[in-house]
Amino acid sequence: MDGRAEVAGTTPTGTPVGEVMAELAGLQDPRTLAVNKKHGDDHGVNLGKLRALAKRLKTQQELACGLWETDDTAARLLAVLICRPKAFTRDGLDVMVREARTPKVHDWLVNYVVKKNPHSEELRLAWSADPDPVVASAGWALTTERVAKKPEGLDLAGLLDVIEAEMKDAPDRLQWAMNHCLAQIGIEHAEHRTRAIGIGVRLSVLKDYPTSPGCTSPYAPVWINEMVRRKHDK
Repeated sequence: MDGRAEVAGTTPTGTPVGEVMAELAGLQDPRTLAVNKKHGDDHGVNLGKLRALAKRLKTQQELACGLWETDDTAARLLAVLICRPKAFTRDGLDVMVREARTPKVHDWLVNYVVKKNPHSEELRLAWSADPDPVVASAGWALTTERVAKKPEGLDLAGLLDVIEAEMKDAPDRLQWAMNHCLAQIGIEHAEHRTRAIGIGVRLSVLKDYPTSPGCTSPYAPVWINEMVRRKHDK
């Protein structure tokens, strides 16, 4: 099953899938569901309670695979929290990222699993050029991680070329991921900062995005300048 354990109703050595699904059903809250739906997520489980359940279950890879196969958003979020990230094959993760269509599942899968998997660089390269914009956004998220933590070997100028040419008209989730990469380049790499800010100004992506008091705007010029200021103030 593409690197994921075959799971029926019960995991071989751990907690039954049905038992966990029943507990998740009991945690569903209509008010939480209403809030989550505004962000494109279709579950009503408070994330604090979900994390508490994950802490109690501990790591159970077979259970995680079984929960993922239910196609239930809350179950998949829980699966991400209790799985072993390094246990998945490259092909298994490729299938999973294409199945992860709700924003929170997609985000958690990339950040909590793929980034910790030994195939992350191979997947970054493959996904960044994928015709599916949601899959491509996963590739850009991995690129942003490298820009910040392991930029050696990256063509930062080339990345800025692509962002300048494609970000303005990219679908929302891909646009958001590319904008994050633009900001990260400007924040972490002073030699590219002026150009990154200039691209942000010209494209004006997320310039009018509503930002809560005390939060930093995702508009790249503001984001870059604010994070650089904070670094200097330390």
